[in-house]
Amino acid sequence: MRTSTRRSRRLGAIAVVAALATGLLAGCSSDPDDGSSDANDGGSGKGKTTLTIGTFGVFGYKQAGLYDEYTKLHPEISIKENVTTRTDVYWPKTLTRLQAGSGTDDIQAIEVGNVAEAVQTQADKFVDLGKEVDKSQWLDWKTSQATTKDGKTIGLGTDIGPMAICYRKDLFEKAGLETDRTKLAAQWKGDWSKYVAVGKDYMKKAPSGTKFVDSASSVYNAALGGGSERYYDKDGNVIWDKSKGVKQAWSAAMAVATSDMSAKLKQFDPTWDQGYAKGSFATVACPAWMMGYIQEKSGDAGKGKWDVAAAPTAANWGGSFIGVPVAGKHQKEAVALAKWLTAPEQQAKVFAKQASFPSTPSAYSSLKPAAATTEYFSNAPITQIFGDSANTIPVQYFGTKDQPINTALTDVGILQVEQKGKSPAQGWSAAKAEIKDVLGQ
Repeated sequence: MRTSTRRSRRLGAIAVVAALATGLLAGCSSDPDDGSSDANDGGSGKGKTTLTIGTFGVFGYKQAGLYDEYTKLHPEISIKENVTTRTDVYWPKTLTRLQAGSGTDDIQAIEVGNVAEAVQTQADKFVDLGKEVDKSQWLDWKTSQATTKDGKTIGLGTDIGPMAICYRKDLFEKAGLETDRTKLAAQWKGDWSKYVAVGKDYMKKAPSGTKFVDSASSVYNAALGGGSERYYDKDGNVIWDKSKGVKQAWSAAMAVATSDMSAKLKQFDPTWDQGYAKGSFATVACPAWMMGYIQEKSGDAGKGKWDVAAAPTAANWGGSFIGVPVAGKHQKEAVALAKWLTAPEQQAKVFAKQASFPSTPSAYSSLKPAAATTEYFSNAPITQIFGDSANTIPVQYFGTKDQPINTALTDVGILQVEQKGKSPAQGWSAAKAEIKDVLGQ
C-alpha cells in the first residue's frame, strides 16, 4: 500500500481509478506471532499442486474471488495465500528467506518501497518475468521500477496508489463544516497547510471523542507522495535530509503532531483498526487501496458515512508487485498464476471489488467500482477523483533503503513528537540517528 528509479510517470489519459494495500509479510503459517494468517486455498489440495502466495495487507485476490476462479480453470492447482499485516516484519523475513534460498512462497509480493532493494540486491533470487509477458501491458514507469539495469524484470505490477482524502461527512456536519466533496476539496486545494487549517476548524466543534485525522504520519506520507523529491535523487544518491519534498511533508506532519487534531494512532496497528470501527477520526489520507481497508475495518457502521474528496495535491502512495522466487518448488505453475493475477482483466476485477487502481492502462476504459463500494462512500465519483490524481502524479525516485528511511521518519521521528511530546527538532534528531544506522554511517 517506491524504487530507485521512479521514471517517466505520465499516466496519459487515465479515465479511472484507485489502488491497493500497504501491508506486510510473506508470512508462513509456521509464524504464529507475526500477524500472519492463511487465506483460502481454492480446494482441499489433495492430489493437487499447491501454490503458496505471500502477500501483505489486503491485496484483494481472495476478496475478488480470483483464487476460486483460477482453480476452477485449473483444477490441478490449489492456492494458499499467506497474509501478514505488519510491513516492518514482512520484508526483513522475506529477505532472510530469499538469501537462504528456502522458505519463500511460490509467489512473493513486493511493496514499492522495497522493490529497489529487491532489484539491486536480490535480482538473482527471482525468475525473470519480463521474458514471460508483454511488458507493454503495464505503465512504463511501473515496470521500470522492477527491472534491473541489464533488463531483468523481477516482478509484475499489481496496483498504484493515487491519492485522495476520505472523510466522515457525518462528523463534518456535526462539527459545522462543509460536507460537499467538491467544495471541501476547494478549501484545501494546493497546500497541505490548508488541510491543517480545516482541521483546526474541525477541532473547535469536534464531536465528542473524535479527532480530525488519524495520525501525523498519515499526513506525512500523503504530502511526501506529492513531492518531486523524497529520499534519493535520480542517480541513487541519498538526499533525505536535503530533500524539499521531505521538508515540506515534515512541516505538515509537525503542524498536526503538535496540535490537538490527531488521534495519535500508528497506522496498521490494532488500535488504528479500532479507530475506524469506533469512528474516532474524521479524515484519513486515502490512496485508492485504502478504500478497501476502510470498508473492512469500519464495517457496516461506516456505510454511507464516508465520502471522498480530492487531496490537496496529486500524489502516489503505495503500489506493489508480485515475483516468483527461484527457490520455489513450482516455478512454471507460479509464473502462470502470477501472469494471470496481474493481467488487465484481473486487475479490473480487483478494482471492482475494492477500488485498487490497476497498473495496466488497457483496463482503465472498463473500470467500474462495485455498487457496494460507491454506496459505502456516499456515491462519490471515485474513478474521476483518483484518475485525476493519477494523471498528475509527479516523478519520484526510490532507493534501496527507501522503506527503512521512511519508517525512521514516521515510526521514530514523528511518533516521538506526536505520542511522547518531544519537540519537532528532537523528533528530527531521533529519526536522523536511526537513518544513520540504517545507512551504516
